Amino acid sequence: MAILETETTFKTRESPLKAFLARPDDEAKHPGLIVIHEILGLNESIREISRRFAQQGYATLAVDLFSAGNTAICIAQTMNAMFSASTDNLGTRRLISAVDYLSLQPFVDPTKIGAIGFCMGGNFAIALACEDNRLKTIAPFYSRNPNLSKIGGICPVVGSYPALDFTAKAGAKLKTVLDEAGVENDIKIYPKTLHSFMSNEVPFTFNEEASEDAWERTLSFFNKHLIA
Repeated sequence: MAILETETTFKTRESPLKAFLARPDDEAKHPGLIVIHEILGLNESIREISRRFAQQGYATLAVDLFSAGNTAICIAQTMNAMFSASTDNLGTRRLISAVDYLSLQPFVDPTKIGAIGFCMGGNFAIALACEDNRLKTIAPFYSRNPNLSKIGGICPVVGSYPALDFTAKAGAKLKTVLDEAGVENDIKIYPKTLHSFMSNEVPFTFNEEASEDAWERTLSFFNKHLIA
């Protein structure tokens, strides 16, 4: 599928944020997907994941959470938000603005919005689902959990975690809490894998087999909840 891609900017309560937008090259309305980067920032790996989803019929907005001003200050603010005791924090508020922006695009079906995030971004994807009921599904990858007190009633979750990483316990905990709350989920912990196994920009942890399996699981889960 041919796609269009562009760099864009959207407003938040505090300051504008930059983002990478990729979507199918047609006039139809498509499900929207917020893509949330890890600590490495909005790099080529995140852009390529956005393109892959666009080629599958999604309008993707990869948000640069470190673009609100001075990069070092933005990183500190974002990390502080991730470790916040509340899911209502600076990071999620900025991502709610991203959902606002994506939902208003003429090529997006605003009733079909999801989110995917990696490491730090996975934490924010879960927190965002707790704060914004417009999300229909989310996919956290190798992330620590935010405060899970609002997890009951959130959208379906497909999560992927590496066994040889501190986040494996977070993935197992998330599944337990989701099961107890009756939330549909597909949480998988991949044996013999390390943190950032989806990122080919981190060659010493990238795992092609786990990466492809996680991609297929996530795409199938998203298609079920955003396209079917």
